[in-house]
Amino acid sequence: MEQLKAVILAAGKGTRMKSDLPKVVHTIEGKCLVDYAIDAAIGAGADDICLVVGYKHEVVENSISHKNVKFALQEEQLGTGHAVKCARDFLGDEGQTLILFGDTPLITAETLNRLAEHHKKNGNTVTVLSAMIDNPTGYGRIIRDAEGRFVKSVEHKDASPEELESHEINSGMYIFDTKELKEALDKLTPNNAQGEYYLPDTLTIIKNKGLKVDAFALDDPEDITGVNDQEQLAAAAEIIRARTAK
Repeated sequence: MEQLKAVILAAGKGTRMKSDLPKVVHTIEGKCLVDYAIDAAIGAGADDICLVVGYKHEVVENSISHKNVKFALQEEQLGTGHAVKCARDFLGDEGQTLILFGDTPLITAETLNRLAEHHKKNGNTVTVLSAMIDNPTGYGRIIRDAEGRFVKSVEHKDASPEELESHEINSGMYIFDTKELKEALDKLTPNNAQGEYYLPDTLTIIKNKGLKVDAFALDDPEDITGVNDQEQLAAAAEIIRARTAK
């Protein structure tokens, strides 16, 4: 069995929550948002997990119920690519790495297993978890060619009018060949509208090496829904309660 690690991004403050607490420690049914992501990673076979923490990191470290996870500190938030770079020492050089978010409590081990299976079966170097949604405004888009092959992932702010026609969104969750992820992280540059290091840019770097990049599209975006405010927290709680009742 090939080694599988997981890096979970949990450094943000989450200003829209209107709370002093870091976003990822808000709870649903008594459990932190980030604990749900950790559970999914463990269920998918990740034997080593690192949380990238930042805002009030001591609070995050003390709030989670899993005690055997590692932490990497992201002092200033310079984008998703920068966040993963902060966990570079944790990555090692073997196997595969899952990249997840601490504010997506609806992600399931089953979905991550399907992602990993698709990744392996198709001999991909990186596979992004995507989903088709009716209103993709604000999300990064997956661009495919006429044959349906992955071309690139582009941030909403950097997309052309044609690219904005795509309804397939980048969830921000991935499975990478670890060695290639590390090499691509070293090549990231912040030349974009935000002046940040974007993790999706690693897809282009890897693809330009002639390696296989792909997106695995979910029919239902429920699993990748993030929590950004109290309303979304309440909606996610409803879904989790319904799932538990099943």
